[in-house]
Amino acid sequence: MSSRASLRRALLALAVVALSLWITLTTPPRLGLDLRGGTRIVLQTEDGPTTRADAAATDRALEVLRKRVDGLGVAEPSLVRSGERRIVVELPGLRDPRRAAETIGRTAQLTFHAVTGAARGPAGPAAADGTRVLADPDTPGGFLALAAPALTGDGVKSAEAVLDTATGRGWTVDLAFRDHAADGWARLTGAAACAAPADPARRVAIVLDDRIVSAPGMQAGVDCGAGIGGGSAQITGGFSAREARDLAALVQGGALPVPVTTVEQSTVGPTLGAEAIRASALAAAIGLACTGLFVIVVYRLLGVLATIALLLYGLVSYAAVVALGATLTLPGLAGFVLAVGIAVDANVLVFERAREEYASLGRAAGRDLRRPVATAFDRVWSAVADSHVTTLLAAGLLFALATGPVKGFGVTLAIGVLASLVTAMVITRLLADLTLGLPAVRRRPAVTGMAALGRLRTRLTRRVPRLMANRRRWLTGCAGLLLVALAGIGVRGVEFGVEFTGGRVVRYTAERPVDADAARTAVVGTGFPDAVVQTTGDGDVSVRVRETGDGEQREIREALTRVAGPVEVERDDLIGPSLGGELRTHALLALGLAVAAQLAYLSLRFRWTYATAAVAAMTQDVVLVVGLFAWLGKPVDSVFLAALLTVVGYSVNDSVVVLDRLRELRRRGGGVGLADLADRAVAQTLPRTVNTGMGALFVLVALAVLGGDSLTDFSVALLAGVVLGMASTVFTAMPLAVALETRHPAPAAPAPRRSGAGAVV
Repeated sequence: MSSRASLRRALLALAVVALSLWITLTTPPRLGLDLRGGTRIVLQTEDGPTTRADAAATDRALEVLRKRVDGLGVAEPSLVRSGERRIVVELPGLRDPRRAAETIGRTAQLTFHAVTGAARGPAGPAAADGTRVLADPDTPGGFLALAAPALTGDGVKSAEAVLDTATGRGWTVDLAFRDHAADGWARLTGAAACAAPADPARRVAIVLDDRIVSAPGMQAGVDCGAGIGGGSAQITGGFSAREARDLAALVQGGALPVPVTTVEQSTVGPTLGAEAIRASALAAAIGLACTGLFVIVVYRLLGVLATIALLLYGLVSYAAVVALGATLTLPGLAGFVLAVGIAVDANVLVFERAREEYASLGRAAGRDLRRPVATAFDRVWSAVADSHVTTLLAAGLLFALATGPVKGFGVTLAIGVLASLVTAMVITRLLADLTLGLPAVRRRPAVTGMAALGRLRTRLTRRVPRLMANRRRWLTGCAGLLLVALAGIGVRGVEFGVEFTGGRVVRYTAERPVDADAARTAVVGTGFPDAVVQTTGDGDVSVRVRETGDGEQREIREALTRVAGPVEVERDDLIGPSLGGELRTHALLALGLAVAAQLAYLSLRFRWTYATAAVAAMTQDVVLVVGLFAWLGKPVDSVFLAALLTVVGYSVNDSVVVLDRLRELRRRGGGVGLADLADRAVAQTLPRTVNTGMGALFVLVALAVLGGDSLTDFSVALLAGVVLGMASTVFTAMPLAVALETRHPAPAAPAPRRSGAGAVV
């Protein structure tokens, strides 16, 4: 074992832990609307000179506002259409709601004009031919005459606030044009470059909402007629960092199709409530404690080391989320649940392999207990790497392509997976090197947890179950379960939650302030378990449910009266979905590409037969969980969507580990048939599968029992996914891999050529 490698691992681990601890102690987290509350801004669309503010125009305005809010750096916002002309924007933890209202409510009509000359003013509206006179930002009291717009903001592909230190211009906004607009920008700047150096016509005006924000002149290096190529431009104007970011958000989002005005601003409480948050935190703590205790009981000293590494994983991943400024929400925390499972799995995988290596070394293992552990780390690296990479592929695509809570899930999942890789393969290995080298530990190898294979592993070693002999039976049974799930989806249908379908939001004014948990309990008691309830400090209560009749609304009002005194209806509106069609489209696109990327990666790492088997098992798990919710009549919302994505990651991770062992056994050869090798692979990895699943089940059962209504459905979906994931690996992925390999065997390696008297060439 290289002492230099151990030193490098020690320095890396120390640096990571120290940095994580410093970030945790000095940087507060950004909590989402469901955990912290935030600012509610109600906007109303107005008729424009040539546009009418109907429901369709309001929906288009909502999507523009969503892009602007993302540009402001507010993660996990909630935007819904209320009625025909109102948009409710909820921004978690925002400290300057007035600035947000001013920024997102601007029309943001961006245009690019050729300057025809200086003008005496005054500034005024555009003439019939599109020409206009506006104030010159670079000349106090001066005005510029502008030609009709040559380009509009629709041609801008991206806008980014940049600190320009090279030229000393301070904060600027860099623009990138789409292909057709890039040609137009080159023509516009090429015409301006033909004017004399002192002529105002050598400038190009960039206008935002009837105000010139920048009018740069063409430098001497810009050729007449050729202009500025490359499809980029820069807006300057002595911006502060905040002004540059706001301007970039406006340009990136595009122009509003209709004007909007701010109707209301207020501060709202978290959608989950303080009691639900405390219960969820308690459940997570109890579940993780049980997981740590279970690992210690099974793996003894190695389990203690894994538990320490698991605690450090929590520190590292939390610090990474805080450092990146990501927002912690309930769907985002689902990513951590999956990452915790992966972190436990990596340690369990190493420890089970260390038991094998210890048994194979015999007495020689007792001389240096670090040897079997080091060999185990080396041999499981491929399985750990494959499972982490496939999960990272999904997380990266979800972050790049999705929006809203699905994007947040991708962020936290990616952070958790990377933190898991560092803690399992660096910190756990370092702790094992330091601990197993102690003389007191060497004298008592039984205390390490490696000296025995474990009861389950011992039984499976003595008698390997012949599961693959009945592979057709298993595949037929899985097909039957799929038909039952599809029948549930087709017959009962999938019940989408209010976030997907829209519904009704009623704003009540109560006689006295009411706790959010008490109000939520009262509303849930009337038969609306998926209601979104928010309160403010001045006694207002907002209840968002699926579209209901007046009788059901009376029941909700009476229930609130019992906990808050007499309540009056302040507003009663029908609302659109907060997770609109764009989010659904992007989420499905990201999920589809993630599955395709995993299939491609696994095909490269294994064979297409193995990859197809793993992806088929994962698809089966997803369909079964959706079918279960259809039969139970449970709503599908953003929380369920996060749980479903977690199932995807867990299922693929489980299949990869077993398929990796099958590949290893096939490389050893020995003339054993493929079906028998698959049985051995299942038997050798089953203890790891069970122990990893138990670790995840402790957390999920605690969340289901103690987490309250807000987490029950989430926990049920994940519990079903974990159990189905373990079963599908054995009864779907492996039988399908054997069947595909039997029908489409890998081409035989070319036999070595012999030369002369038996010499191998």
